[in-house]
Amino acid sequence: MTGGHFLESPEVETERLRLRTVDERDAPAAARLMTPAVSQWLASWPSPLDESGAAARLRRMREATLQGQALCFAIEGRGDGVLMGLVLVVRTKYDARRGDLGYWLGERFHRRGYMAEAAAAAMAEAFARLDLDAIEAGAQPANEASLAIMRRLGMRPIDERPVWAEARGREERCAYYEITRREHAARRA
Repeated sequence: MTGGHFLESPEVETERLRLRTVDERDAPAAARLMTPAVSQWLASWPSPLDESGAAARLRRMREATLQGQALCFAIEGRGDGVLMGLVLVVRTKYDARRGDLGYWLGERFHRRGYMAEAAAAAMAEAFARLDLDAIEAGAQPANEASLAIMRRLGMRPIDERPVWAEARGREERCAYYEITRREHAARRA
């Protein structure tokens, strides 16, 4: 699917997590979770972030998901439904058959393996629902935790390139990794 509308909002469950399409009602929790320690690694999520700014961002993400241009998931604990962060795959601007993986978790959810679990589920869903040929992700070279997640997902380094970090008003260098549909299928077999 390269466009059009999904008939339903996607939802995925993993062993410990529930991924559901983001919604405006996530804005208060998302704003609270967007601390400087989280924002420092994100190109477009500033800190502090107010609820109205979070709500506008989440509305755009939900619309992109419903139009088949992205899968933007809220990450919740399966048992408690508490918002932990976000994971998304968005079609790249230059090639609708490629996706860009992005993710973040609130600080109190770090170092428990949640993001690798959530990102693996989101990538599988994106390859199926968005019919992508490859998914890439980028992170600053100093962001070892994010680079470790990419490697754990089976992604391989492809290049380094500058990215405009709107949240900080400057260009930053990022290391990019990717995984193809074929490589992803082989890992899951």
